[in-house]
Amino acid sequence: MANLLENNVEGKIGTQKYLCTISWRNGTLLMDEPENVGGKNIGPDPFSTFLASLAGCTLSTLRMYIDHKGWDIPEINISLNLAQELNPELETTISRIITFPTNIPNEQRERLLLIAEKCPISKILKNKITINTTI
Repeated sequence: MANLLENNVEGKIGTQKYLCTISWRNGTLLMDEPENVGGKNIGPDPFSTFLASLAGCTLSTLRMYIDHKGWDIPEINISLNLAQELNPELETTISRIITFPTNIPNEQRERLLLIAEKCPISKILKNKITINTTI
């Protein structure tokens, strides 16, 4: 199975509690925890970063489709959050709300809802995931 990314996403943490430096292709992201759990709130926490991936993928997928169709939709907004409960195993529910500042016909709304479900990150999250970890 071939990797999707040309280069690995890499991370490191030093002695500052929870502050992680994540590097990819040509950029760096600082991740941290909020102050109420011992971090310094310097960057997004892992849950926020996880949801940001889904937000970015959804928005980009919708923009590509809207542009391909030639629809006049100048802006797309998205809001995400997640909830977890033990039931008896861990169950995670992601809420994803997509809105537009202008009125969109119902037929377009229904089609865009289907397209949002087809973004690559949505597909990953809805299918089998295997994490191979080595030390």
